[in-house]
Amino acid sequence: MRSLRLLITAQKLCARLRQMPAVEPHGARSQLLRAVHTSSSPGPPKSDPPKTVAPFEDAFAKDQRDKASFVQVLDMFCGRDVRRRGHVEMIEAALRWMPHFGVEKDIEVYNKLLDVFPKEVFIPRNFIQTMFLHYPRQQECAIRVLDQMEYYGVTPNRHTYFLLAQTFGKLSHPVKKYQRMMYWFPRFKHINPYPVPVDLEADPVALSKVCLARIAADRDAQVTVYQLPSSEVCEDGTVQEHQPLVGIQSPDQIALLAEHDPKYPVIVEGPFPLWLKKICVQYYVLRAEPAARKKEELDPERCFYYPLQLDLDLERDLGDDHSFNVDEVEEGPVYAMCMAGSGDERMLGKWIQCLQEANPVLGQLPVLFRLTSGPQEVSLPAQEEAKSAKEEARQSPTEEEEEMRQHRRMEQ
Repeated sequence: MRSLRLLITAQKLCARLRQMPAVEPHGARSQLLRAVHTSSSPGPPKSDPPKTVAPFEDAFAKDQRDKASFVQVLDMFCGRDVRRRGHVEMIEAALRWMPHFGVEKDIEVYNKLLDVFPKEVFIPRNFIQTMFLHYPRQQECAIRVLDQMEYYGVTPNRHTYFLLAQTFGKLSHPVKKYQRMMYWFPRFKHINPYPVPVDLEADPVALSKVCLARIAADRDAQVTVYQLPSSEVCEDGTVQEHQPLVGIQSPDQIALLAEHDPKYPVIVEGPFPLWLKKICVQYYVLRAEPAARKKEELDPERCFYYPLQLDLDLERDLGDDHSFNVDEVEEGPVYAMCMAGSGDERMLGKWIQCLQEANPVLGQLPVLFRLTSGPQEVSLPAQEEAKSAKEEARQSPTEEEEEMRQHRRMEQ
């Protein structure tokens, strides 16, 4: 009986244990409590964008490129983060994109770039920090901004000095660079007697006038527009475009052309390049050989032993060294210059015909054209190797052609 009771009690205990839920392990329970009562793991949340340095090249690659859009990108960067993280990369990218936006000569944009630096962070606190270039990367970036201003001829102002002193201190290297620029820029700003205009003309006729007046050494030279750019509809329905034709000639050149020896031809040479800032133009000259001048008849009463004129160099000293002699090469006289749109013989022949109105002697003189080809594109070495390989492949016979030749020889 006692054993029967023990069996019945054991069955009841097993039934109760089967109805109870399973006990969780201690590790899983602790992880659950930690997830509920503690914060999340360190790191940025998945929903928010990462706070890394953004690709600034994509920010500047816009369809609308002007000063307003450029300043807007800088304002967006300054308002994104108080600490201005990535300001050096931002300024370097902005310096590369400034010519594309047309703001490479705007002092306000350069001051806006210097304003991107955090203020009163890079100022040295003692003499040792000043001597060992405190925050060198930031100071070199500011010096690059001033170097680009110097390259494009932009003179800094007082606001530039205020930004540099507020950012790096009065004894920093960017401030010293600013002081050197302010010392030399005013002295060399107006030293060129023939300055290039600040804004070049977009009209080809007006640009040709500026270029020819700049080339001519005589201020009395007169610029003449022989043909304006236009288009004409021919009888067959084709449209013919007339290129501009502008020439220049001085009274002295007209007098020299009138004394030209008819035995020698006049020569039209060109094109010769002329650079004005980033614009390259080409001009042509009408010249003659050195022997084409008429020989002057000597006065029969003149005596070679007692010349009528003495050329004495009174500034010469006995101690001067005359051992190094330079052979003087005499060039022929230049009678006129022009700028033709197409620059072919037909256009230059029209220029010679227009010059005959003021120079009737051109109708009796032969004209020789010495025209060279314009600037050619430089081919890359890889392209040259590809071309040479194609030419060798064309010249070298293939295997099928060799087999055909051998088969024909066997048949013969």
